[in-house]
Amino acid sequence: MKKRWYDYLWIATLAYLILGFVNILFAWLGLLCFLIPIVISIVKGNKAYCNKYCGRGQMFNLIGGRFGLSRKKDIPKWMKSKWFQYGFLIFFFAMFFQMLWVTYLVFSGARELKQIVTLIWTFKVPWEWAYYGDFLHSGVSQFAFGFYSVMLTATILGLITMILFKPRSWCVYCPMGTMTHTICKIKNRNK
Repeated sequence: MKKRWYDYLWIATLAYLILGFVNILFAWLGLLCFLIPIVISIVKGNKAYCNKYCGRGQMFNLIGGRFGLSRKKDIPKWMKSKWFQYGFLIFFFAMFFQMLWVTYLVFSGARELKQIVTLIWTFKVPWEWAYYGDFLHSGVSQFAFGFYSVMLTATILGLITMILFKPRSWCVYCPMGTMTHTICKIKNRNK
């Protein structure tokens, strides 16, 4: 099968993870992974982003499929259930809004910048090597640290489920996938 330009978007995901490791301000680029799927689902009424353009899903396919690092087992039924998908979406939003709250506190001066990336919303990892000073407001950097934490956590969870189950098992409960699916259902219901 002939490769298309979007078959190489896994490179963008890998580049994003590496760039955030080098300079935390690159984490802002991850907003594209939030905005583009929502725009596509609102405008087109489909999940083209998830099916074609998601670099993370492509990366899991490559690592788990082509490189054989997946057990290729079916994901458990409970992980496919609506209660788990929407429960994880709610939990994800709670963590995202908590990250926004901390960013607000840094912007308002009520809290100092924490040069930390939090993995799986629990483990705080010092990340000061990726921060290069105060040429921007520290709130801008705080958002970057928090957002990179979210993106790295999603990647780690995806890698874990990729290894345990099928390569794109993360896609079953991905918060963006759940959100865009809901947007598509609402949009297509109104046709």
